[in-house]
Amino acid sequence: MHSPATLASPHEFQRIYVWELPVRFYHWLNALCIVVLTATGFVIANPPGINAASEAAFSYWFGTVRFIHFATAYVFVFNFAFRIYWGFVGNQYSNWKNFLPLKFAQFKEVMSVLRVDILQYSNKSLVSVGHNALAYLTYFVMFLVFLFQVASGFALYAKMSHSFFPQLFTWMLPIFGGDLGLRQWHHIATWFFIIFTLIHVYLVFYHDYVEGNGVLSSMAGGWKFLPEVTADGKTAGVSGKATAKPDPKNR
Repeated sequence: MHSPATLASPHEFQRIYVWELPVRFYHWLNALCIVVLTATGFVIANPPGINAASEAAFSYWFGTVRFIHFATAYVFVFNFAFRIYWGFVGNQYSNWKNFLPLKFAQFKEVMSVLRVDILQYSNKSLVSVGHNALAYLTYFVMFLVFLFQVASGFALYAKMSHSFFPQLFTWMLPIFGGDLGLRQWHHIATWFFIIFTLIHVYLVFYHDYVEGNGVLSSMAGGWKFLPEVTADGKTAGVSGKATAKPDPKNR
């Protein structure tokens, strides 16, 4: 059980601009793409038998579903490519180096987050300006699954397209046993996104409740509210360290 949170006076928090507009745009567009791709993907995998009173030539609903799936896949790819680009030109919180546990401190923070978020072994919440180390590592794994879904999806689409881009991924077909084998792996990977989304939404609300630093609202407006750093280097009211300087305009 967590102890009741103590309300802090306004001067005990600092307002920090964390998520830039391009990162927020990527996040919400990516979420929309995943929802559309998942929904249409399940319909394509197991299409329902829909009877219509009109002529068959006017009942092209399945073709429309496939078109939406393929068109959304292209949006997903370009959006993902843009996020990779922003990992090199964005601020410190969106930098690509955060996603790879290259330092011992990052591994240590991963274990600390596991103790708090997963094992519930400690009730001392960690204050992270951007994502915590475990979240960054999880997103890196998700990016790898993104790459697999993109490659496998376009490999399956290659036979139906004369475009050069899908043909770049046809090498995957013999590796996974042809269309049927690759389609099964493509379908299995979809469940990764479903499970990830459930855990992601839970942890977002969990951290908003426990830490109260505006995790959810920060992905809408970009700002987080973190404990004030005192003269002795400690934070007011919450354990952990704030690693960013306060915004001088909001003092």
